[in-house]
Amino acid sequence: MYKSLIKPFLFNFKPEKAHHMTFGMLKFLNSVPGGLSIIKAISGGKSKNMEKELFGLKFPNPVGLAAGLDKNAEAIDAFAAMGFGFVEIGTITPKGQPGNPQPRLFRLPKDEALINRMGFNNDGVQAAKQRLLKRKSNILVGGNIGKNKVTPNEEAVNDYLICFNELFDVVDYFVVNVSSPNTPGLRELQEKKPLSDILNRLMEENNKQNTPKPILLKIAPDLTDDQLMDIVEIVEETKIAGVIATNTTIDRGGLQSPKIKIEEIGAGGLSGKPVQKRSTEVVRFLHEKSKGTFPIIGVGGINSAQSAQEKIDAGASLIQVYSGFIYEGPGLIHDILKKIKL
Repeated sequence: MYKSLIKPFLFNFKPEKAHHMTFGMLKFLNSVPGGLSIIKAISGGKSKNMEKELFGLKFPNPVGLAAGLDKNAEAIDAFAAMGFGFVEIGTITPKGQPGNPQPRLFRLPKDEALINRMGFNNDGVQAAKQRLLKRKSNILVGGNIGKNKVTPNEEAVNDYLICFNELFDVVDYFVVNVSSPNTPGLRELQEKKPLSDILNRLMEENNKQNTPKPILLKIAPDLTDDQLMDIVEIVEETKIAGVIATNTTIDRGGLQSPKIKIEEIGAGGLSGKPVQKRSTEVVRFLHEKSKGTFPIIGVGGINSAQSAQEKIDAGASLIQVYSGFIYEGPGLIHDILKKIKL
């Protein structure tokens, strides 16, 4: 139903408009009796149970929704009904912020890709916290956290700590996002010293809790091998729980879409099928160089059971989808779960 009816309808609208229409419908169905059952039926019914235990959490299945789609924790229960094993919200910042000027989200249908320069648009940590307190499902939720645009890099750690402390009781794991290309200067925090400082402070705060939560790091696909080796060392030194590989890319190589269209769109992070190969290479590199000493969540260009299996074979313990979900719909979750081997 999604590919024959829903997707053609939504793709008639600009991407951000289609996003708001979708979320409006999901929130409506979530609020009416039997609404979640309708979502479950449209999505393909009950998901296959492929339980996986990782960093002390039991995931009912290994397919998660990547951060960026449900930024504000508005449709957690709806995504649970679709069959996801876990949902990552955010990126959340301490204060709400509007993000970059529109248009800032673009489809590249020939490439099965998206370009976005959203700029961490979100309602802020308090709004997300209140919504999470009201959710009905018990699906595992990750909190992807970042810094406000106006916060200088030297004070970034304070923003991450605010989000960490506010969300601690309402999420199951945390993701430190220093890899979005859409907040000026943010990727500078991926360098070894500033990144180690942020992660060490978060781990220090985490270890004060009665039951610490897993903290993961989300990295860009554009890192060099030397930078990836730094990531391996940082994970081992800070003792964080693992890595999410990868975020969107600033590379524009090999696209099928007309060059003039790409130039008109301009800056932003590219996601979807074009990043598939590189993100899998990063997963494999990290897994091999670390000798599998920390878990990796693979994300980037997963649009089929085959591309999901490639991430798992490269060393990913769990996977996440975003752009593939936009193009393929909820049926992608069930197709992956039917065909992959862990």
